[in-house]
Formats: sequence, structure tokens, C-alpha cells
Amino acid sequence: MTDADIRFYFDPVCPFAWMTSKWVRMVAAQRDYAVDWRFISLRLINGQIDYDSHFPAGYEEGHTSGLRLLRVAARARAEHGRDVTGPLYEAVSGEIFDSPGAAELTAAVRGSRAFVEPLLKQAGLPARLADALDDARWDDEIRAEGDEALSLTGRDVGTPIIQFGPPDGTAFFGPVISRLPDREDAVRLWDYVTGLAAFPGFAELKRSLRERPQLRGFGVQPGAPGAEEDWHAGRRKLTP
Repeated sequence: MTDADIRFYFDPVCPFAWMTSKWVRMVAAQRDYAVDWRFISLRLINGQIDYDSHFPAGYEEGHTSGLRLLRVAARARAEHGRDVTGPLYEAVSGEIFDSPGAAELTAAVRGSRAFVEPLLKQAGLPARLADALDDARWDDEIRAEGDEALSLTGRDVGTPIIQFGPPDGTAFFGPVISRLPDREDAVRLWDYVTGLAAFPGFAELKRSLRERPQLRGFGVQPGAPGAEEDWHAGRRKLTP
């Protein structure tokens, strides 16, 4: 997609990417923006990291399930065009984070054929695309797209990454939001973020204390505030 107003790099198992993507969809609908949904795999960008020493238990399996789902998305895009990526992302991550049973979903289930096949159908795509779950031939394409995103921001970031006004516009990690704004505030927040992004010297505005995302997958019901926790590098800090 060469005429996109926004490039949005996502991993389907990242809750903050999902929350931010929902906000971006709200803004795009009001501003008539075109979004190019692109891939960045947490499992691949952390490929040189020892998961046992750097992440809480379960993160490696969780990130691997995201890579498996991105393989399916990459094949879907290759065979059916770039326009299918957004609806497929919406179907998959909506099920992971917003469905009534989201809190009980395991990484093994999320990365399975039984999970993804009905979501492919929901997105209007053939179930046979699930064959790509185990097809590592798609990994080079996914890795290259993630490297593209990190070349725009530097490597000490996570997901999502948004590029404003591609191909030459500024890109940033985030914004990380824990709850979805209403329709009016969504556009106001967008204008604040793009205002910062437009300033050549701006690099970072950050705090590690954040709410648990307002998603059923985190046990937080819509409209309820999540408990505040200290996060580091996209993950909750372990407490003794």
C-alpha cells in the first residue's frame, strides 16, 4: 500500500498494540485515513534474548503463538492482498483479548488451527490458510518488516510502532494506552500525539506505572479501571 496515511506495526498477541489499534481505527474512521497494517514479531525481535532470565514464565510460548499467527497473516496478505490484513488482525486479536473467554485462553490454544480457522472464516478468508501456522518460510518476510519498523525508531522499543505520513514521516513506539477513549477524545488524543511527533527534537515521553489494559483477556471488564502495576519493557515486573 503506497498511499497509506499510517503504517501500524503489530504483533497479534500484544495487548497494548491491540488497544492502540482500536483507537487508531476510531481515528481513521473519522479522519478518512488509510492504514497499512504491518508485521512485527515479538518472538523474532527477541530472538537473541534468553527468555528464562529476561521474561516471566510463559512469555516465550506466548510470543511464539504470535509468530504463528503472523505467518497465517503473511500468507493471507500474499494470496489475498494487503486489504485483508486489518480485518484478520481485528478478528484474531479481538478474540484473544475481548471475547468472553479471553482470560482463559492459553498460548497453546491461541497458536492452534482450531483457534485460527473460524477466525479466518470470520474475516472472509479460507480456513486452509491455517496451514501457515507451522510454515517458517514466512519468517524472513515477518522479520524484515519488523526490522523495517525498528530502523525507524531504534531497537529499544516494543509494539506497537506507528509511522505517521509514510514513507518519510516520523515513527514512534506507542502510544501505550490502557483504555479506549470515547469518539471525541480519540481524535483529540491523536492530534496531541501527532503534534509531538511533528517536532523534530521529540524522542520520548514515558512512565512505567500503568493500568492493566481494559481488556477481558486481563480480567478487566469494559468500563472498569484496571489495577495499576509497574511494567518494564512491555511486561509486568515480577514481585518477590
